[in-house]
Amino acid sequence: MKIAAIIPVKTFSKAKTRLDLSPRQVEDLCKVMLEEVLHTLSISPQIEKIVMVTREEKAIEIGEKFNTITIIDEKEESVNSAVALADKYLLENGFHASIVFPQDIPFIKTQDIDFMLNYKTHPDFAIVVPSRKFDGTNALARMPIDLMETHYDEDSYKIHMNTAKEHTLNVALVFVKRIMWDIDSIDDLEFVLEQDEKPEISKKIREILGDRLDVS
Repeated sequence: MKIAAIIPVKTFSKAKTRLDLSPRQVEDLCKVMLEEVLHTLSISPQIEKIVMVTREEKAIEIGEKFNTITIIDEKEESVNSAVALADKYLLENGFHASIVFPQDIPFIKTQDIDFMLNYKTHPDFAIVVPSRKFDGTNALARMPIDLMETHYDEDSYKIHMNTAKEHTLNVALVFVKRIMWDIDSIDDLEFVLEQDEKPEISKKIREILGDRLDVS
């Protein structure tokens, strides 16, 4: 089974507006998070290829280090349109399944991907991992690639679950803590930095944000 990871990456200058950081801090944070996510996916035995959809030049440079296929998203209309571009590429290149991940889950580990994919079935399936606050989808696995369109918006994990059930009986809602830890707010940052995961990444984030955080 050929499984690809899809990573939609918004232009860094338009990302993470709720963090209320300087443009330089946002860029540095996005770079650290994306590089760590790509590194983890690149060493996962489950993932054959990473497809990144973006028009951010710095993201493209990072992707080159991990042999990532980059699709240029000139319009950058939405996450859904970005995923559709990746779906087209994967269907044309013989992939069987895909997993959509966001760029802001840097504490993900390869065993998290293994655990999630324990729920895969043949010949079709959908697996949804929600965000920690249950207001989004932090991983969406689909087989076949075009099993269903994506619906990334408010409460997307519920919409993805309901949509998937219209197309297959094999639908799983899976809780994987490190995949659920996305970073959209200062509260999110403070939470993830309090966890005992990937100390080297936590150190990089603290160095970027300086005294912006209320954690030691």
